[in-house]
Amino acid sequence: MLRLCLALVIHAMAVHTAIAQTGMTPVTPAVLKDLAPTGTLRAAINYGNGVLAQRGANDQDAQGVSAALARELAKRLGVPLRFVGFDAAGHVFDALAKKDEAKTWDIAFLAIEPVRAAEIAFTAPYVLIEGTYMVRKDSPLKEIGDVDRPGIRIAVGPKSAYDLYLTRTLKHAELVRAEVGGGEAMIKLFSRENLDVVAGVRQPLEDYASTDPNVRVMSGKFQEIRQAMGTPQGRDAGAAYMKAFVEEMKASGFVADALSRSGQKATVASAEK
Repeated sequence: MLRLCLALVIHAMAVHTAIAQTGMTPVTPAVLKDLAPTGTLRAAINYGNGVLAQRGANDQDAQGVSAALARELAKRLGVPLRFVGFDAAGHVFDALAKKDEAKTWDIAFLAIEPVRAAEIAFTAPYVLIEGTYMVRKDSPLKEIGDVDRPGIRIAVGPKSAYDLYLTRTLKHAELVRAEVGGGEAMIKLFSRENLDVVAGVRQPLEDYASTDPNVRVMSGKFQEIRQAMGTPQGRDAGAAYMKAFVEEMKASGFVADALSRSGQKATVASAEK
């Protein structure tokens, strides 16, 4: 352990010297220890949100804006990168408590939610996406405000950002959770159980609706989902570094370019005030 700590310190000093004249935030030994304590940056990738991440040949070939940010961060830290793949955001969060070495991560890409923020130090958002509803074409529910009423059942992915948000905010409607998160599990639940509504991220809901003439996606939104980078709480130096990193990536056009290259449309979040 002493040998590893010494190596991290020497490495951080070398990286700091190399970037001293570039204007980038310096990588201190404390930053390196927080973000790559094993000498490798372990980045959780949630394939359940196709706007942000897409599968490659394997986890190490992950694509999308999340993967691009992870690769750029590892480059700046001067350490190897290992992607840790997950099928749903809830599984990323649950991995913090399970202590499974194969699923342990140092950074993650998740929506900011209070229950998550108790365990994860988040940056400001880098991308904003909409949480909205899909219903059957002949549904009497026309607008977002029509949904929260007694007797309405809403299919959601368990522990997703929109599940957490609706759990906090709905007064009357009932949430029905799919057995798994990510992908189209909640859409299959909606069809199988004859539910009234599906909640989800706008882009994948619209993609599905384009293939099924019997459903429609509402034009409004019930939630602005703020996608951010995060690291486990207690890693203060690493968290501060990532906050500055995200602001630079937004301002430089890196985030917008990564979204474009992956064929995705989403709003780049504005600079943190």
